[in-house]
Amino acid sequence: MPLAMNKEVFITCAVTGSGGTQDRSPHVPRSPKQIAESAIAAAKAGAAVVHCHVRDPESGKPSRRLDLYREVTDRIRDAEVDVVLNLTAGMGGDMVFGPVESPLPIGPGTDMAGATERMAHVAECLPEICTLDCGTMNFAEADYVMTNTPGMLRAMGRMMTDLGVKPEIEAFDTGHLWFAKQLVAEGVLAPGALVQLCMGVPWGAPNDLNTFLAMVNAVPPDWFWSAFSLGRDQMPYVSAAVLAGGNVRVGLEDNLWLGKGQLATNAQLVERAVTLIEGMGARVIGPAEVRAKLGLVKRAAVLA
Repeated sequence: MPLAMNKEVFITCAVTGSGGTQDRSPHVPRSPKQIAESAIAAAKAGAAVVHCHVRDPESGKPSRRLDLYREVTDRIRDAEVDVVLNLTAGMGGDMVFGPVESPLPIGPGTDMAGATERMAHVAECLPEICTLDCGTMNFAEADYVMTNTPGMLRAMGRMMTDLGVKPEIEAFDTGHLWFAKQLVAEGVLAPGALVQLCMGVPWGAPNDLNTFLAMVNAVPPDWFWSAFSLGRDQMPYVSAAVLAGGNVRVGLEDNLWLGKGQLATNAQLVERAVTLIEGMGARVIGPAEVRAKLGLVKRAAVLA
């Protein structure tokens, strides 16, 4: 189909992620205070949405602790800058098998939780958006599988819908989009869904423009979508996503570098994305316009 460039673009900043990047750059935030401050700086630089994981403040390893999520969200909500809050719900589906000749019992690093536990921080903090990784996938690690069964996704999707939190469907491959459409058809997710096209994540959708456009063309016309790629391809995909009619995601979850030998901050990555978008003749929109476009509800956290 012919491309229809997006002229009103929102930027999501993926602030810290859950990958093993905490020791590769001093700018990857660990503590709730650092994560919130980095998110606020990204919002001031032009991000309308901040996508947040939490980490153990000492080790930097990914965490699902409710108190850490609560501190991050409270600090962001208390800031003088407005921003749409997007929390991950992807944690709790990590399975690490044993060696290939004896895969069971499952090994260290496995973190498998039920739907209610995986959604506990979302129910408590009530962000406008939370992620729904819409499928099971092998990642680059030899024996690690990101596990999201159809039953688990239906249960978590219903919880998100009942809470009034908009799911951001994380589509790492074409089949994930296929199942997301099924969730909407079943009424688990509301029409006008929001999708994040996750390109170049081993071993999901490969990072090439033919696959990217196939993913774009599979998104229903009444849905909203954004896209990102990793590392050196992060900024080229800003331009590709806008040209193909979508929105963009940047941030230290996906890329640590501003240029060769130059480690980036989240704010710098957002500033670079703003420059690219405006240079293409599009306008970067803010959080109020995003809420109106996506039908989001801004709420305070539920008191304990």
